[in-house]
Amino acid sequence: MRIAIISDIHDHLEALERVLAQVQDCEALLCLGDLCAPFTMRALAKGFSGPIHVVWGNNDGDKLLLTQVAGRADNVTLHGDFAFVTLSGRKIAMTHYPVLARALAAGQQYDLVCYGHDHERAVSRQGRTLLVNPGEVMGRFGVSSHAVYDTDRGEASLVEAPVQTMRS
Repeated sequence: MRIAIISDIHDHLEALERVLAQVQDCEALLCLGDLCAPFTMRALAKGFSGPIHVVWGNNDGDKLLLTQVAGRADNVTLHGDFAFVTLSGRKIAMTHYPVLARALAAGQQYDLVCYGHDHERAVSRQGRTLLVNPGEVMGRFGVSSHAVYDTDRGEASLVEAPVQTMRS
């Protein structure tokens, strides 16, 4: 199974659309927070047909409306601040925050621990646990990125896409 991992959209719908076009061959999607507005949750749900697991970030605004939009989408599960899911036999932990992710990975209870928040792409291993930060969808630092986790191999790859800039 291939699982897309994204974080830190920050309402950048064009960047989200480009990333979602790149992950259509994935069977599930993990979103690590900072969608920001409810219209971004709606775009995420409509743009990916498989199951989507979402955790809160520190910049998710109207959580009531975000929750309502997620509840109307058949493919979105909104977990709150943390998620612990099993997909294709792999135990996965999700959070927005690096410090919490590192602590979860250090416990060696999960095959994969995912986090966002600092917008820095990273894949590392702590013993048996793979620790992944997919970077940022928004492209604030010039690159929009995501990760793809392969449950068969137990490995993740980072995928970058240049941010399109407006020309005058």
